[in-house]
Amino acid sequence: MRGAPTILHLDMDAFYAAVEQAAKPSLRGKPVVVGGIGPRGVVATASYEARVFGVHSAMATGQARRMCPNAAYLAPRFSLYRQVSDAVMELLHGLSPLVEPLSLDEAFVDLEAGGTSASTQAAREVGERLRRDIRAATGLTGSVGLAGSKMLAKIASERAKPDGLVVIAPGTERELLAPLTVRTLPGVGPATAEHLRRVGIHTVGEMVEAGEDELVRLLGRAHGTSLHAMAQGLDDRPVVAERDAKSVSVEDTFDVDLHDRARVRSEVARLADRCVGRLRSAGRSGRTVVLKVRRYDFSTLTRSETLRGPTDDPAVIREAAARLIESVDTTGGVRLLGVGVSGLADFTQEDLFAQAATAEEATAEEGAEPVADAAAEGSGVGPVEEIAEEAGRRRWVPGHDVRHAEFGAGWVQGSGVGRVTVRFEQPWSEPGRVRTFPVDDPDLEPAEPLPLVRAEEGSGGQSSPAMRPKSWSSPPEPPPPDEASSP
Repeated sequence: MRGAPTILHLDMDAFYAAVEQAAKPSLRGKPVVVGGIGPRGVVATASYEARVFGVHSAMATGQARRMCPNAAYLAPRFSLYRQVSDAVMELLHGLSPLVEPLSLDEAFVDLEAGGTSASTQAAREVGERLRRDIRAATGLTGSVGLAGSKMLAKIASERAKPDGLVVIAPGTERELLAPLTVRTLPGVGPATAEHLRRVGIHTVGEMVEAGEDELVRLLGRAHGTSLHAMAQGLDDRPVVAERDAKSVSVEDTFDVDLHDRARVRSEVARLADRCVGRLRSAGRSGRTVVLKVRRYDFSTLTRSETLRGPTDDPAVIREAAARLIESVDTTGGVRLLGVGVSGLADFTQEDLFAQAATAEEATAEEGAEPVADAAAEGSGVGPVEEIAEEAGRRRWVPGHDVRHAEFGAGWVQGSGVGRVTVRFEQPWSEPGRVRTFPVDDPDLEPAEPLPLVRAEEGSGGQSSPAMRPKSWSSPPEPPPPDEASSP
């Protein structure tokens, strides 16, 4: 526990939804929900305008639609989120060599390691400068917490939301923590909280009053001792610059249960390729292939196979996943499939064990299309594909980028009954016009996301449209009724 608030915790505000609002002028100030858009989708992030209606992350998209039917429901664009995250993380690395990313939009920073003096005023100045720099570079807002420990810095950033900064001064920790719920502390999940509730412990202050011996009796020595220390504001965990991933995995939830065995095998092969794409982008290899199957009755099975050495060969991982799915009974239907690789390494052992690929397979692999990014692990977002060919017809995903030969850059607002609705606008433009086209219009094609801030604006200190007051722009026109936002 430090004597000065030099541990910084940054949490970007409603990150995915905020990026979408910054990229789409017509959605600023309106409820936006990002996540799986199918009937089994799950909300990844909701904008603050949507949260007013009770929508929150991890909620079923169907429930969110009932609570907030007028929100824009968009599929994630992880490639853009990663670009924005990289820009934010670069700013954090400018503050200190000790940056511990927790996700795309969240990280701890040890300011002392970067030369910031151990004083409250110096730490506050760094935090305020960081918020200004993030806004200038991305057009987005982030909340900053400063404290003498990681636990308290995270609590401070939560209290700062949205778009604020909170400093927990040394000596005020116990007073701050006492009235908070026990779920505030790291390591207290629903089960532990319920166990404590049954003996009358609801707040952090009541945990301190119960004493270490009582917590050890209730929760075990390691857990009880740790929680008693944290309840008093004591947390000596250091900021760790490198958090080595233990596995890489992808999974998809299907709108309709899969019953056809050939389709199941095909999906497993596709997931294996996506997993390899993530593995290679991280510069890693792995030796254990893991298959996850959630069946129609929500029972979840995992199967694994350990190879003789680490590999990132798509043929090897596909074959291992194919062998694993053969050991699983899928006759009742499958609602989710996942493929992962663990036992990660920084090198690849030459393929000594895979079946020899035929010339036809090798040719197919060389001509394969780039693999789409997978959804964030555990988000329940499901498959994210820019465009899919389905029954000979293009499938356009709400929220994703397109370009028209005549009208320029835009994004898919909805599609259905053979038509696709596109709103043509850019992050720095006024809210754009909406036009409808046949889904197979040859002048319409997928496009890469545009940057949120123009280069001259981000570097020259000029205001980005994404962060201008709403009064600077004409009021956005209401979106037309969505014919079928779930393609």
